[in-house]
Amino acid sequence: MMFARHGKTIRPVRAALLEIVLVAAFTGPAAAAFEALFAPKARLWERWTAHDPGAASRIDHRAWDAILKRYLVHDEDGLTRFAYGRVSPQDRKALDAYIRRLAAGRVSRYARGEQRAYWINFYNALTVQVVLARYPVASIRNIDVSPGLFADGPWDKKLVTVESTPVSLNDIEYRILRPIWRDPRIHYALDCASIGCPNLRRTAYTAKNAEQLLNAGARDYVYSPRGVSSKGKALVVSSIYVWFKSNFGDSDAGVIAHLRRYAAPKLKKKLMGVTKIDRHTNDWRLNDQK
Repeated sequence: MMFARHGKTIRPVRAALLEIVLVAAFTGPAAAAFEALFAPKARLWERWTAHDPGAASRIDHRAWDAILKRYLVHDEDGLTRFAYGRVSPQDRKALDAYIRRLAAGRVSRYARGEQRAYWINFYNALTVQVVLARYPVASIRNIDVSPGLFADGPWDKKLVTVESTPVSLNDIEYRILRPIWRDPRIHYALDCASIGCPNLRRTAYTAKNAEQLLNAGARDYVYSPRGVSSKGKALVVSSIYVWFKSNFGDSDAGVIAHLRRYAAPKLKKKLMGVTKIDRHTNDWRLNDQK
């Protein structure tokens, strides 16, 4: 049993003790429902709804694109890993400079498409920066820099200031991207630096390629056993689909309909007649190159 993908988790020792108690108290659907209570909720941050529909300006993401192409490695099992240990001092400086440039910009002056690409790339670049600052580390959850007794990992720490406003990773995901765009594919775009999560794409997001990359991310993850697998007659899915069920139809049937939409023909056929999720799982080990 794991608690919430980002932030709002119990610190490691307390989490282990509490999970033992909860496993004894809850099993099956009851356990899944209890875990979902700890998942952060999307709550719109009105301050970031400002945009200019007529703006034609573009944000330059070439520096981030170059880092992705240089350090992302595809495994034969379909998992994309980041070679944190190989990142050169020059590329660390390039990443830092890219993040500073994004933070210094006036994102509220751009059109919606540019803003979506901006926040996705910003989130992913910040995640890599956080891991690199503390590498080597076994899991991003061990980067315990978030404030508060009931939090671990880096997700609630204010990592950057944009337009004079401190912003955290959780702010970007739960208060900006998800509530503004209301798109379940956002889950496939954001890097949580873990083996169990969707792959980081080898191309930076732009307003032009975002739809293509979001659809590819959904198809890749649903096709991957990290996203969906079957053990006999049991349907096993990523914990993302349970923790954030409200984003995928708000029921087992809604999640399964979402999976069928992006499934390859063989999996789509297997999902015919399936009505419930039997189990969910997530691997929090760092998505480091082997």
